[in-house]
Amino acid sequence: MTKRKPQDPNFEREAQKYDNPIPSRELIMEMLADEGEPMSMKRVAEALGLESETELEALRRRLRAMERDGQLVRNRRDRFGLVSKMQLISGRVIAHPDGFGFLVPDDGGDDLFLSARQMRTLLHGDRALARVSGVDRRGRREGTVVEVLERANNEVVGRFMLEHGIGFVAPDNKRITQDILIPPEGRGGASSGQIVVARIIEQPSNRAKPIGEIVEVLGDHMAPGMEIDIAIRAHELPREWPPEVKDEIRVFGREVEEAHKADREDLRDLPLVTIDGEDARDFDDAVYCERQGKGWRLLVAIADVSHYVDFDSALDKEGRTRGNSVYFPGRVIPMLPEVLSNGLCSLNPKTDRLCMVCEMELTAAGAVRDFRFFEGLMRSSARLTYNEVATMVVERDMALRREHQQLVPHLDNLHELYKVFRARRDKRGAIDFETTETRIVFGTERKIDQIVPVERNDAHKLIEEFMIAANVCAAKFLLDNKIPALYRVHQGPSEEKLTALREFLSSVGLTLGGGDEPEPKHYAKILDQLQGRPDAHLIQTVLLRSLRQAVYTPENNGHFGLAFDAYAHFTSPIRRYPDLLVHRAIRHVVRGKPVKQYKYGMSDMLAFGEHCSMTERRADEATRDAVDWLKCEYMQDRVGEEYDGIISSVTGFGLFVELDDIYVEGLVHITSLAQDYYQFDPVHHRLIGERSNKVYGLAGKIRVKVARVDLERKRIDFELAESELEAGAKGAPKKKKSSRQRKRGKGDAAKPAAAESEAPKKKKSRRKRSRKKSPK
Repeated sequence: MTKRKPQDPNFEREAQKYDNPIPSRELIMEMLADEGEPMSMKRVAEALGLESETELEALRRRLRAMERDGQLVRNRRDRFGLVSKMQLISGRVIAHPDGFGFLVPDDGGDDLFLSARQMRTLLHGDRALARVSGVDRRGRREGTVVEVLERANNEVVGRFMLEHGIGFVAPDNKRITQDILIPPEGRGGASSGQIVVARIIEQPSNRAKPIGEIVEVLGDHMAPGMEIDIAIRAHELPREWPPEVKDEIRVFGREVEEAHKADREDLRDLPLVTIDGEDARDFDDAVYCERQGKGWRLLVAIADVSHYVDFDSALDKEGRTRGNSVYFPGRVIPMLPEVLSNGLCSLNPKTDRLCMVCEMELTAAGAVRDFRFFEGLMRSSARLTYNEVATMVVERDMALRREHQQLVPHLDNLHELYKVFRARRDKRGAIDFETTETRIVFGTERKIDQIVPVERNDAHKLIEEFMIAANVCAAKFLLDNKIPALYRVHQGPSEEKLTALREFLSSVGLTLGGGDEPEPKHYAKILDQLQGRPDAHLIQTVLLRSLRQAVYTPENNGHFGLAFDAYAHFTSPIRRYPDLLVHRAIRHVVRGKPVKQYKYGMSDMLAFGEHCSMTERRADEATRDAVDWLKCEYMQDRVGEEYDGIISSVTGFGLFVELDDIYVEGLVHITSLAQDYYQFDPVHHRLIGERSNKVYGLAGKIRVKVARVDLERKRIDFELAESELEAGAKGAPKKKKSSRQRKRGKGDAAKPAAAESEAPKKKKSRRKRSRKKSPK
């Protein structure tokens, strides 16, 4: 007798996605939880009433996908169990150049430290399942790898080397610490020293390094523009459009079809405008504001990307794989093809465009009284730049105001509302860190001409505040309608970082309120107290580093930095896949469809959130690699020159210094400091000379000389300038000779600096003394 299939509460959602719907992940996990023990696939199939070959194959694929996503684990008896019941942690591996690593949990908990031994089977970016095996002397949870869930590195870019007949590729990405062995038959004609791309054919194991084959030779040296090609390949950024995507985009024209304009609210008579940077190519947001009684009416119109990118289409799958656009200096790897990103989905002026609109009714004080979302049709009145708008509404430039006289009243309204929003932001206690963004200006042959700071004016902040307001409304809309979606979550400091932060603040006479769970307003209060303090930059830097990285997740845990209980990304669907998912959820509700018919469930969103958080980190690392190389090239001709700078980071092995005015960072190794032993004080972020009492602290001013530039390692080495060395020597107190020194007839020999200072009476081997320590 056939067992009756259990009722699946997500059947309608699965039916939307599959012609022959299979049990949802939620049902499988609920069934395993009720069973109370791991089950074989056969038992799972019987419990779910699945019998046909088609059903069994679909179940096998689903169980494997759940295993890959860290929801299930298969034990040695080939039975599936819930990861949550086995006290296992799934997450993404972040490797350190020194060989150890961290597992960043999918659920957003504290990182798990992985020793170099545990990292033997892993490469940076892999997903793994681990269990907590103990706590180290620093109080960090240590992990033991149980299973590798997913491999992140299929190809590796680096320099091919041939030594004693053994070929290998030294990865350009310094987080990949294992060389890729290349057998003779896999060298692809590459010569020793060439920059190549190697495909990994065997992943690392406890006993063997990864093995690969060379699939592309990039060149003998770093030609102009190659730094981006290398970064793209090193981080495996998708760079070519699959044939299926090219086939799909052939149907898109340059103008919106008349049939697609139907059943939308017509906003073409409203003077909506886009405000972006001078070099922007895609315009995905437009704004309009008017006074309404004693309050305001604000419209934020966003390009309707979801109209053109259908569920599970080739375009959708490729956009999901990319996760976001990647912005290199002078080059963009877009999430969507240019026919959309710079064409149909770009809110170009004087052109009809489809949009998704958030309309807000605001009180005089800027509080949202009511809001709604709807599908609209708009025509941008103008493409304005940040500098133009600031010149008009802040500097009140009369010539420019006359040129845009029809828009000026609306722009003034936008600026007035911004000031209201700004006051509300300060009252709310949102955290405002003063950081400097830079832009690289190229000369001939793609050589850096200069590195300039990007100054944020009121127009930048105006757009930022209005986008934030729309994002908050989007999050509230999603929560109110209980539809699965991704939230942008930024949690407060971990317990470990909070303890370190409080110790540091107490040493500089400050106190962070809020007890064990400080709120953003407590951070903001500290920042307010820094006005006029000479150590303000130091304290702000420590505050900033105490916070966690923001992530995408279907679990709403609020946004700490912005001081909102709920926040979602709605405003950039052209360049961020989470925004596209938010648009789809909103459209589903706006069109009156039942939530239970929505094609995505919580398990889908968990996978999307983890993937999009990864692609965001991947993009950051890739752009940082390219920029670091460009800055190294820029500094090659400046070896021997002296600069003033600020200490941007302090470690046990030296000081990272950012040069004033040119915004380039390099390392002053501890062995380059004045002759002394230096103790690292991690709480106060400083190095202290034992004999001289000389202090090098975070945010301190320092003068350095460019000593070396290593293009291969993307590293710039500084030394202290002569004036800095002399200042340190003057502050060193003279010490009396020991009786042993007097008997030997030797003078006061200058002590060499060491990576880790030693107690004078305790002897240790040089090898042990110079061993590196892993950072927190």
